[in-house]
Amino acid sequence: MYKVRQAVRKHRKLLSACAMVLAIALMFWAVNSPAIVGVSAAKRVLPIYCVQRDQKVCSISFDAAWGADNTQKILDVLKEYGVTCTFFVVGNWADQYPEQARAIVESGNELENHSNAHDHFNSLSADAIIADVNTCNDKIEALTGVRPTLIRCPYGEYDDHVISAIRSMGMEPIQWDVDSLDWKGISASEITKRVTSKVQSGSIVLFHNAGEHTPEALPDILDYLLAEGYDIVPISEILLKCKCTIDHTGRQCPVG
Repeated sequence: MYKVRQAVRKHRKLLSACAMVLAIALMFWAVNSPAIVGVSAAKRVLPIYCVQRDQKVCSISFDAAWGADNTQKILDVLKEYGVTCTFFVVGNWADQYPEQARAIVESGNELENHSNAHDHFNSLSADAIIADVNTCNDKIEALTGVRPTLIRCPYGEYDDHVISAIRSMGMEPIQWDVDSLDWKGISASEITKRVTSKVQSGSIVLFHNAGEHTPEALPDILDYLLAEGYDIVPISEILLKCKCTIDHTGRQCPVG
């Protein structure tokens, strides 16, 4: 009986040792297999945050979800500098300020989609997202004669199902890589410093039409960008038209 117990103990020790060796081997394989990690990361679906561009070019964008007091002031500054930008507007905002929406387009700027009611898309089904986006598209097209092809998700929130739903409509979701933080009510000088210190070729800059100090900050920002040799174009013009991909940072890059 004693010999049997000894044999059982040895067998258990052998099994434990084998399990430990197997665990160590699995850990080593996982750490040294970046291709597997890359495959997993590649499954994440991202919008465009910025664009890989060799030329000094950037885009300025404005989100319009509430208020319109500063919209004409912004349009006047852009006209003075001969610059056109992209405005992402909520459908309900366009209902409330139809003349402002038309003025944006008549000034040569792009009017794009920012949802119909500024709901949290992450909590909506794909069908509900598509219905919301189409409602906003219909309103903008009725006002301007041009149907949006770009969208900025409300609150900048998204997940894979949101981006997939949007792209299933043939639209491109757009984020930003430079946030002016003008919505926080910071001073014009702080807005200017944030933007000018972060902008680079291919950047998409985020402002809000209702930002308290946005019209005041814009001239200094435009002076800086133009002096640095940047072309400032609407987002549809900065996006790549060739075969491209979106890297893990959200940068749109050419393939090959």
